[in-house]
Amino acid sequence: MQPTEATRPATADQSRRLKDELSESMSFSSQMKKEDEELSVKALSAFKAKEDEIEKKKMEIRERVLAQLGRVEDETKRLALIREELEGFADPMRKEVTLIRKKIDSLDKEIKPLGNTVQKKEVEYKDALEAFNEKNKEKVELITKLQELEGESEKMRLKKLEELSKNIDITKG
Repeated sequence: MQPTEATRPATADQSRRLKDELSESMSFSSQMKKEDEELSVKALSAFKAKEDEIEKKKMEIRERVLAQLGRVEDETKRLALIREELEGFADPMRKEVTLIRKKIDSLDKEIKPLGNTVQKKEVEYKDALEAFNEKNKEKVELITKLQELEGESEKMRLKKLEELSKNIDITKG
């Protein structure tokens, strides 16, 4: 079947319409592609900007962490030096203290028997002092008695001498 003129204009009209629609569709499609491309470019730019921002923050944090690590290392070194100095101070003192404690222990060992000896000697001294005092007292008593006896003896001799002297005077006389 061949198209008739009546059908032809309709076909031509349709064809034009189709062409227009296609053209419109293509231009819409092309416009959509442009919009999609713009959106894609914007999204890509936004994504890239976000990634750049994230990378920038990451670098800032890395720098802060490295700076903090540097400070920590410095403080660690400083503390190590302080610890060494303290150990240097502690060692001589510790040695001296140990030496003095050993000497004290040694002297304690020597003092203990000496203390026992002192106690024994004190007891002996007290006993000897007591015996000395008793003997001294006895001596004093004997000296006193001796002096009394000598005094009596002298009196008796003087009496006898006087009697003899009287006897001699009587016989001479």
